[in-house]
Formats: sequence, C-alpha cells, structure tokens
Amino acid sequence: MDSQTSDTNKSVALEQLRKSRIKGNLAMFAGKTFSGLNQNALRYLLPRWMNAGSGVVLRLVFGSLFFWILGIVKPDKTEKITARDRLLLLLTGIITVFGYMFTLLKGLTYTTPISSSIFIALQASVVYIICLFLRTERLSAGRVAGIILGIGGALVCILTQKHSDVASAPLAGNLYCLASTVLFAAYLVIEKRYLKRLSNATVSKYTFTGGLITALIVLAFTGDWYAPVLTEGLFTPGMAVLAFVLIFPTALSYLLTDIGLKNLPATVVALYANWILIVAAIASYILGQDRFSWWQIISITLMIASVYLVEKDESSDRRKQA
Repeated sequence: MDSQTSDTNKSVALEQLRKSRIKGNLAMFAGKTFSGLNQNALRYLLPRWMNAGSGVVLRLVFGSLFFWILGIVKPDKTEKITARDRLLLLLTGIITVFGYMFTLLKGLTYTTPISSSIFIALQASVVYIICLFLRTERLSAGRVAGIILGIGGALVCILTQKHSDVASAPLAGNLYCLASTVLFAAYLVIEKRYLKRLSNATVSKYTFTGGLITALIVLAFTGDWYAPVLTEGLFTPGMAVLAFVLIFPTALSYLLTDIGLKNLPATVVALYANWILIVAAIASYILGQDRFSWWQIISITLMIASVYLVEKDESSDRRKQA
C-alpha cells in the first residue's frame, strides 16, 4: 500500500512538473518573441527618433506604471513583503534594470539587432556561472557543453562582423551589449529568488521603480534628452513602433519572464535568449537591418544546439528530483 501511495504521489508530482514546465515554456516563448522584435524596433528608433537615455526613461516610466496598476488591480493579499525586501528590490532595479536597458540601447545605437541578440544569447552562460558561484547549480557535462557551443556561436559571428552601413561602430556596440547581458543575467538570478514568495507585480513594480530613479537622476545631471518621436502624430510609424516597444517588450515581456522564472530554473529562462536571436535575425533580414551571412547561420545553429543540450540536462535533473 505504501509503495502504491508513493508511486501515486510521484505520478502526481511528475504531472504537476509537466504542467508547470509547459506554462513556463509557453510564457518564455511568447515573451522572448516580443524581445526579439524589440531589437529591431529599437534599432529603427535609435538614434534618429530618440537616444538611449530618453528611450530608457520612456520604457521605465511606462513599465513602472503598468506594474503598479497591475498590483492594484490584481493584489496578492497572502504575500508578506518586508521593508528590507522593498529596499533590496529597489537596489536591484537601480543597478540591473537601468543598467541593462541603458547598455542595450547604447549598443543598438552602434551595432545590428543580430549582433545585439548574439550577446543576449550568452545570458545562459553568465547565469550558469553566477549560479555555480552561489552553489545553486551543479557542474554537469551537458550544460557545460551547451554553454561552450553557445559561446562558440557568439564568437563566430562577432569575429566576422565588419564596419558597415548597418553597424557604425560594431566594437563599441558589442561591448555595450556584453555589459547588458551580464546585468540582465544578474537580474534573472536575483528575481528568481524573490519570485518564490512574492507576486510578479510586486517584484517588478519595485525593480522598475528603482531603475526609473536611476534614469531620472542621470537625466537630471546630463540633460541628455532627445526624443523627437514624441512630437510625431499619434498614428505615424515612429509612434507605432514606440507603442510596440512600451507595451510588448517592456511590460508584457517582463511579466511573462516572471511567469517563466516561477516555473523554470533561471538557467533555462536565460536560454530563451537564443530565441531572441532567431527572431531578431529573421526580422533583420526582412527589414534590411543586417546583411545575410553564412557565418551568422552557423552561429545561430550552434545557439540552437546549445539550447537543446542544456534544456535536456535540466529536464533530466527535474525528473530525478520529482
């Protein structure tokens, strides 16, 4: 009887794990599709219609309002948040959210959406390294092999990129994008910790507010505001692209990322950055924001192989734990 009960409990746990995994993967697939198109939308806006500083302010104002309103409309009365939690979440936003958005936009000012996305695809490697230092992930051959493939794919594309009409300063742009990857990886690891006991809206409203505080302070000191897109008509292409950036990649993508973090390991969430690369690459070729290259195809293929290896290893771990 005890054996039957144990088998039943194990089956229930596996079914719950399966449903949780499906929910998390669907959320990440949708969210990172928006993020992939975000690379192309931002490249369209930068630097003609806005600069990096003003773009970050606009995104953080909209995102902060969205998550504060979401917290009011859909409150979680069971959660308990302390003053220390609020302070640490604000600090997380001050450093990682602002830093990630600013360096990403600066990078996209100088390089192409594909190059930017290649660096974003390295998030899984950075997250895994951080988790190894924190001892929340184990060292495994499958994940290490996947990460090596991902890094190799990034290097293939980066080392073959040349200055062109679509990339005015690729080295500077790539360095900014590398910084954005490190900052977002740190954000994922920290966010995962808080989402175990706090709601999506609560966590994001404080991190976005922290980021907005930094953005406004930087703006006050530098006066670096340039956003002629705001003077355009409501139904012009520039405003339409800006609306897309604010609604989908800024608000909905972060909300879906939180759902992914609740249901998947941080390393798997980070691996979905590879899907950003694929979406951005397809859109870039269609929109003429980059030039076709077989080196880029090789790079993308290596990234897909990287996702498969790490996800396979993660799935094996979760089955054993269940």
